[in-house]
Amino acid sequence: MTVSTTTRTAQDLTAQARDVLGVSRLTNRALTSWLHGLPGVDQVGCEARAAALGTRSVKTTSKAWAIDTAIGMIDLTTLEGSDTVGKVRSLCAKALVPDALDPTTPRPAAICVYGDMVATAKAALGDSGIHVAAVATAFPSGRASMAVKLADTRDAVEAGADEIDMVIDRGAFLSGDYLTVFDQIAEVKQACGDAHLKVIMETGELVTYDNVRRASYLSMLAGGDFIKTSTGKVQPAATLPVTLIMLEAVRDWRELTGVQVGVKPAGGIKTTKDAIKYLVMVSEVAGDDWLSPEWFRFGASSLLNDLILQRQKLTTGAYSGADYVTID
Repeated sequence: MTVSTTTRTAQDLTAQARDVLGVSRLTNRALTSWLHGLPGVDQVGCEARAAALGTRSVKTTSKAWAIDTAIGMIDLTTLEGSDTVGKVRSLCAKALVPDALDPTTPRPAAICVYGDMVATAKAALGDSGIHVAAVATAFPSGRASMAVKLADTRDAVEAGADEIDMVIDRGAFLSGDYLTVFDQIAEVKQACGDAHLKVIMETGELVTYDNVRRASYLSMLAGGDFIKTSTGKVQPAATLPVTLIMLEAVRDWRELTGVQVGVKPAGGIKTTKDAIKYLVMVSEVAGDDWLSPEWFRFGASSLLNDLILQRQKLTTGAYSGADYVTID
């Protein structure tokens, strides 16, 4: 297996895409032919399988493992216009000590903030190993010139962001202008340097499951290290059927290219029960290789509290209640 590399130029990614497509020149026509040649999604079958996987029962030792694994996969997020330096520092403090009553509680994988808060988060987290992810490219709409999107990305990277969460141009994608979407992702990937790139497809605006599959492949083809469902600002956000399609895509992409890409469902995942459903799906659809923060993340704000409460219940036998966790 080859992992997805980080520092890559747009020219490198275009050359790779030509090889995958088997063409001498990357054009919108070639991309359209390839993407529309992917197998169609059986909507009924997809939703039925997602529902069936969501009924799996996970108890005792397995549940304890699942809770700790899920905590370690969280991108603890605040993306509000009202965010303050104090709020971001408070969120970082929670990431460093998720449960003051139990120092064995795992830490989340990352803090996810707007680009102007990256330096604040980096300073607060120090050398803890918790990553800082920044949303970029005119998040959440993606409606800006390419120059602005690249400047947004570079500013976040220069401030110390370890990961960049970009949004695709959904208007271009839905218009069938796949080459523009490809070029923009590839250019942002180049601007990321050593930072990992998560490509937000905003699946709630893509209308069909077939479009989710096409956007997943296009995002990987253009250099995304992760494919991500949503900004959290559009409903529906993350859903089990959409995540199933994305997990199938990364599994099949690794088989096709040898490159492993991660998956990040984001938005609306609030309970331990929800998180465990996703972990079961990861194992059953993509495989256990994806059951680590390197390859699977939850974009969430309130999920951590519920996981901590359920963890306390497993330890003490009693449910503590919301007064025993910090307010985000």
